[in-house]
Amino acid sequence: MKLTHLGHACLLVETDVRLLVDPGTMSDFAALTDLDAVLVTHQHPDHVDLERLAALLAANPGARLIVDPDTRPAAGHLPGLEVAGPGDRLRFGATTVDVHGGLHAAVYGPVPGCTNNAYLVDDGALFHPGDSFARPPGDVDVLAVAIDGPWLKLAEAVDHVRAAAPRVAVPIHEGETVDPGKYTGMLAAFTPDSVQVRPLTRGEATGL
Repeated sequence: MKLTHLGHACLLVETDVRLLVDPGTMSDFAALTDLDAVLVTHQHPDHVDLERLAALLAANPGARLIVDPDTRPAAGHLPGLEVAGPGDRLRFGATTVDVHGGLHAAVYGPVPGCTNNAYLVDDGALFHPGDSFARPPGDVDVLAVAIDGPWLKLAEAVDHVRAAAPRVAVPIHEGETVDPGKYTGMLAAFTPDSVQVRPLTRGEATGL
């Protein structure tokens, strides 16, 4: 598997297919071609930029668009739309994507949440939780872990990594911080030695 971090929560996942997760307003994805699917975890603009997504789908006419239930109303005009939720299994070529999660992590008190899909690729090769602390159902090789956000404190990110116990933790969701290296370093400092915290160079495909 190859991963390319395209900024914030956006990852290009390459197996036998090309899957793009969370093309949001803080991500650089406009030039991508040959996509098989675009997967959206939830409706917030930093995870789905609907205007630029329309242009991306026009340039990738064979791509399926997978969204959570609450994103559907705003994305209903886009081609290839499919709605998925926890318990669904999706297939793209020989690659499987299982949907987990269900809800966005709480921001504060009574502030209403929204649906949030967490995506498990190939039975544990990669787990992208979106904006949630959803845990993979079993062993996971690579965990995408948010390091900054209004719904998160670093201790929760550390707990998430410790609970999932992946081989590699890839920091994401850093688009609103001026010092992502600080949070990545702190995550690594409190993570067991058995887990490699590996920040990815933006725009560079990395084999994991």
